[in-house]
Amino acid sequence: MPVGTLANVKTLTPAQLRETGAQMVLSNTYHLHLQPGEAIVAGGGGLHKFMAWDGPMLTDSGGFQVFSLSEMRKITEEGVTFRSPHGGQIIKLTPERSIEIQNTLGADVIMAFDECPPYPASREDVEAATERTYRWLLRCIEAHKRQDQALFGIVQGGVYLDLRSHAAMALKELDLPGYAIGGVSVGEPAEFIHKIVEATAPLLPPEKPRYLMGVGTLREMAIAIASGIDLFDCVIPTRWARHGTAIVQDERWNLKNANFREDFRPLDETCNCYTCQNFSRAYLSHLVRSQEILAYTLLSIHNITALIRFTQRIREAILNDTFATEFAHWLTEEVGNG
Repeated sequence: MPVGTLANVKTLTPAQLRETGAQMVLSNTYHLHLQPGEAIVAGGGGLHKFMAWDGPMLTDSGGFQVFSLSEMRKITEEGVTFRSPHGGQIIKLTPERSIEIQNTLGADVIMAFDECPPYPASREDVEAATERTYRWLLRCIEAHKRQDQALFGIVQGGVYLDLRSHAAMALKELDLPGYAIGGVSVGEPAEFIHKIVEATAPLLPPEKPRYLMGVGTLREMAIAIASGIDLFDCVIPTRWARHGTAIVQDERWNLKNANFREDFRPLDETCNCYTCQNFSRAYLSHLVRSQEILAYTLLSIHNITALIRFTQRIREAILNDTFATEFAHWLTEEVGNG
């Protein structure tokens, strides 16, 4: 799922996004609450109409963003109090308020409000956050008022696999429409993410969507899919684009490098995206070096397409029962920089 934090995927129009093959987009409850406010989004017809995206949408709960504020927020059993980075006013976000905001925004999938412990953190702190996340989930379920929105719960537990297991089993008993693994990709080594997903995903119902939050590199996605993960979101394809980086042949290419200045071949000769069908590496390198906004658009189109093509290849391999062999090198060793 490409990330459209403020109801837009950076530098792309909805039409361009559709052409990448994207089927679902993620937006951010916390940021949309601060600007423009959920009432304005609702006044514009809800999130889909407001941003002119007619495909499925997911809003996260705002929990990760609030907890990333560090010294600016205070956590209690009731919720989180923090100072707005926009105007400085004090804002209180509770499980009930997060769900109310998401009900108003109108996405198809909404996320429970959770406490995302940092890395590193003591077992005692992580255990407390995991237990509070469960209690908050129960309040989210009670507060949820729209039958046309699927509420997903989030498994926390840090790097402690027994806490992850306990949390997953507790959530499974609630028979939710879908489940997410959160609190990963927060600074821990990649091998920790692999162990967490490998231990946790199989505990969640295979007939329900299983979503790994905030992960989107090729290797991490392949490994997570092998454990049963279905959904991902990540800012990587557009963030890398804004830094002049392209995903080509499952590798990261820095288009500022001198070898691209007179290379008039398509960016990726195997890709059918708008960028690769119309522009050369030399032209894209020129745009990146000149810091032209068009560079960010063209590279974002390609990078999102590249990630979606990668997952499409995996889907086809699964259907053909060849995933374990075709993607063995992704699952067993570091390859490329993707």
